[in-house]
Amino acid sequence: MNRRTGVLIVDDSAVMRSLLRTVISADSALEVVGTASDGDSALGLLASPSVHPGIVLLDVEMPGMDGLETLRAIRARSYRMPVIMVSAVTQRGARVTIEALAGGASDYVTKPASQSDRESALRTLALNLLPKIQALTRTAASPSRPDDPVAGVSRSTPRALIPPAVVAIGASTGGPAALDAILSGLPPGFPVPVLVVQHMPELFTGLLAERLGIHCPLRVREAAEGIPVLPGSVYVARGNWHMQVLAPVRPGSAPMLHLHQGPMENHCRPAVDVLFRSVAAVYGSAGLAVVLTGMGSDGLAGSHLIRSQGGTVLAQDQASSVIWGMPGAVVQAGIAHQVLPLTRFVPEILRLVSNQRLNPLAALKPAANL
Repeated sequence: MNRRTGVLIVDDSAVMRSLLRTVISADSALEVVGTASDGDSALGLLASPSVHPGIVLLDVEMPGMDGLETLRAIRARSYRMPVIMVSAVTQRGARVTIEALAGGASDYVTKPASQSDRESALRTLALNLLPKIQALTRTAASPSRPDDPVAGVSRSTPRALIPPAVVAIGASTGGPAALDAILSGLPPGFPVPVLVVQHMPELFTGLLAERLGIHCPLRVREAAEGIPVLPGSVYVARGNWHMQVLAPVRPGSAPMLHLHQGPMENHCRPAVDVLFRSVAAVYGSAGLAVVLTGMGSDGLAGSHLIRSQGGTVLAQDQASSVIWGMPGAVVQAGIAHQVLPLTRFVPEILRLVSNQRLNPLAALKPAANL
């Protein structure tokens, strides 16, 4: 019989602790091994020989030692279990969550503040939380080896006959830290634009763009309707809005961003596939897709389109991914030209764009119905 995964709940709200306990107890594969109302108590429980959580649910906003400080203390004590931040949808809650995700948290969920009754809150919380726990604990229970063989991978180095005129990046769970690692390594004067879809709600994506801009030498901004897509800039899709790139209205002009609230795709808005489809239509063989760590398979269909147009697809390897769902789907489908650890993306991206024309707009093609 398989042992259940132990969950430590840390939240200063008795109501929230009760909701989380109820959700966890409803899953036969999980058990609550402890609850704490503040960071100090949580650290005390972790030090106890009788408490061995496989995952920690950590409130962002707590009196005394807040969630970010508690996370730092957990990692400083070499505890490596996944940590999911539990955040209120507030400016402060979102900002601390972004810092936590960049500082070692595995993922986050937002508190069900808008639900009118307990049952609705429980359903919303279970829908958002349980898949993340299951994915993270599966990954922790079966760590990958860097040299594991991967079926269906294109092992040859991409020839990139037409140097990329855009870099389109898709990420989900574990994405903020991965994005920080890649974007901070791009040099000033990077000759093409970078488009980013990170699965996050509104409010969070603007703060993510702000934080990424601290370490990235390029201009990083949250996407807005109708702005031009220019070399040397990074555009982060706005939460709850799909982001597309539209073909230039006249030769030599820049493509434009279009945001819309069409139906969710892969249960996501923004969705990576929506962005990648538009990149395939506008940039054709000059499109470079980068699929990073995340749950699910968002980006798979779009990567297939980019590759079918002659573009290049890079996927993150399993060993460096928090969850190998999105990049794994691309790899297993045989779409990835290369499967790379996080540390190798910057050198490879720079190699691919090194022969970029002085005028990257020359590589664009008219929009197509893809």
